[in-house]
Amino acid sequence: MQLHALIIKTRNSHHHFSSPGHSFATNAVVRAYARSERPRDALLFFLHLQEHALLPDHFTITFLLASCARRCAASEGRQLHALAHKRGFKADRHVQNSLIHMYCSCGQDDQAAKVFDGMANRDVVSWTSMIGGAVEVNRPLYALRLFDSMQSDGVTPNDVTVMSVLGACAEVGALNVGRRVHQMAVQARLDSKPKVATSLIDMYAKCGCIVCAERLFEQMADKDVYSWTAMISGLASHGRCDDALSLFHQMVDEGVQPNERTVTAALSACRSAGWVTEGYRIYNYMHRYGLKPKIQHYGCMVDLLARAGHLDEAEGFLRRMPIEPDSVLWRTLIWASRLHGELDRAERLMTEWQQLEVNTTDSGSYVLIGNIYASMGDWGKKARVRESMASKKINKLPGYSRIEVDGVIHEFETGDSGHPKAHKIYEKINEMMEKLKLEGYHPKASEVLLDMEDNKKVLQLHHHSERLAVAFGLLSTNPGEKILVVKNLRSCEDCHTVMKLVSKVYDREITVRDRIRFHHFVNGSCSCRDFW
Repeated sequence: MQLHALIIKTRNSHHHFSSPGHSFATNAVVRAYARSERPRDALLFFLHLQEHALLPDHFTITFLLASCARRCAASEGRQLHALAHKRGFKADRHVQNSLIHMYCSCGQDDQAAKVFDGMANRDVVSWTSMIGGAVEVNRPLYALRLFDSMQSDGVTPNDVTVMSVLGACAEVGALNVGRRVHQMAVQARLDSKPKVATSLIDMYAKCGCIVCAERLFEQMADKDVYSWTAMISGLASHGRCDDALSLFHQMVDEGVQPNERTVTAALSACRSAGWVTEGYRIYNYMHRYGLKPKIQHYGCMVDLLARAGHLDEAEGFLRRMPIEPDSVLWRTLIWASRLHGELDRAERLMTEWQQLEVNTTDSGSYVLIGNIYASMGDWGKKARVRESMASKKINKLPGYSRIEVDGVIHEFETGDSGHPKAHKIYEKINEMMEKLKLEGYHPKASEVLLDMEDNKKVLQLHHHSERLAVAFGLLSTNPGEKILVVKNLRSCEDCHTVMKLVSKVYDREITVRDRIRFHHFVNGSCSCRDFW
């Protein structure tokens, strides 16, 4: 009733926004719409006011920009940006902060940076918006550089800043930076806030220190569904699937209602362990929690069944889904068919999938199809796939690996020669390979799905990004020190073998976080037990 009354009052008024009483009432309506389930109504209401030549103040602009941010409406946001300039709010810090948030929410961090760089006085909101935006558009290293600059400017971070920076640390595996941020949070008494504590748990889990994550989780006085989920997900990603499911059931027993992400985490534990029966049990119990399966839950089930070798069941599950399978599900089933040697099934599924995904621009889809043809020795079809990618200007996602040494993140791509210590790194690679040969290592050239001589394939294997990162780690850390590498793609079988042998020969604990899970290599063995 109050909102309706405000609308009527505003519609019947012919005063400008600059009238204090009217400005407050009108802005209250705009803000209410911007925060509602229908944020676009804020703009529609504003357009109605424009018909009466009513002019917005800087508060109106900020509320409208918030509406655009929620809807990722960059085009409307740019128009509001122009209006803000026209109205003389170019240097208004509240408007500038709202513009940064809007552009970041719309994935236009370059435009956000232009606004940010043009600010004379940046406050914690300005810095936090930029840092959070960088994390959102998958630029975690840029986010960490911004955080360093923020500290140099003497701006004290708030809880939102801390959570964003921890997210960046989690993404790149920056454990030492994450620990420093943790100390800052403790000193500022921010660590007791549930969202900050959950971010810390997530950071430690994703940076390889699952024990630290467990310790923080146990110390939490008030655990909500998000903290439980972060811990369950962390345990699952580290291969501690028994502990993950035990914690899931404990959470339910304590009366905490799981959400969609909690179920995804529990299903991921089943997938990592190959527990088909338990996976079905959790999936079938979703309705008890008032949850309806979504694409990620169907994806976990298809992946679980396919990895376990139940390909008929996995394909049937995919075809019975009440929603359209996405490209990830098709790729999962096709990849598993290749993994289990059912190349006829893989080719049949690829043909069907290609007909459904005629205009796809997903590089992963093309790469998988090309690799399947390569594994079948059909280089002609693989070449046509590459030609199709080239004609559509689709680029393959480059594989890279990151390692943190002394608080600095070093990134390597396959065959990378741009690192200042590249010469020493490749010398170390050669040393590693010679030592591994004495342990019986034989490169698996078939892992390189390119039409070239085997000796060239072996050379390319030796220069995979995670090997360069580990070689750099061996050069740059003390004997016996743990090495953590974060990789954006799935580790190949040959690299997995190499990491096991390197951990034994060099007496190092090596942890690799690939796209699927964590691999903890100790004394020649891996925590995944060669199932990933």
